[in-house]
Amino acid sequence: MDIMAMTAQLAEGFLVTVQIFVFTLLFSLPLGMLVAFGRMSRCKIIKLIAKLYISVMRGTPLMLQIIVVYFAPYYMFRMKMGPGYRFPAVIIAFVINYAAYFAEIYRSGIESIPNGQYEAAQVLGYNKAQTFIRIILPQVIKRVLPSITNETITLVKDTSLAFTISIAEMFTVAKQIGAAQTSVMPLLAAGIFYYVFNLIVATVMEYIEKRLSYYR
Repeated sequence: MDIMAMTAQLAEGFLVTVQIFVFTLLFSLPLGMLVAFGRMSRCKIIKLIAKLYISVMRGTPLMLQIIVVYFAPYYMFRMKMGPGYRFPAVIIAFVINYAAYFAEIYRSGIESIPNGQYEAAQVLGYNKAQTFIRIILPQVIKRVLPSITNETITLVKDTSLAFTISIAEMFTVAKQIGAAQTSVMPLLAAGIFYYVFNLIVATVMEYIEKRLSYYR
């Protein structure tokens, strides 16, 4: 197999990797905020549920979570899910996993805001929603962006775990080509793809961080 053919196959797998990456961020970032609110709730039951959820998601391997999400419908409800369920299962597992990490990042950012800012907003006549959206949230985003960037870069590499239920993302394709050719070149090429993708992600996040520098 020549380099062009190998690159074309890796590019197909890379598209799957990008899809996993985008869908995970799209759903886990807002879900993480909801879980963070639950974690900080004054209701002890909601707080306990959120705390338990975060503990389980962070305390068990993502690979195990993918397997559980994929096989749970059958073992719990005797529902036979076809091959078409594999990709949604991966997305669900990634979303609930990363939402737990994002929740703790959000919580640390929100709790780092001085209480005086809430009191000042109240004096200005802002309600709780206006205070959070207009005053607190912009500062939280600025403070947690480096941590979000680290998790985002980790997500790019974690997409390779989709192979657990036979999703042909880029690293799986690279291993298949490498096994067929008894060569490590496909793996090295995949590594270059990952590095370039992570470099783009880091550059974009750094640009956003600079744009938000006026919140210092």
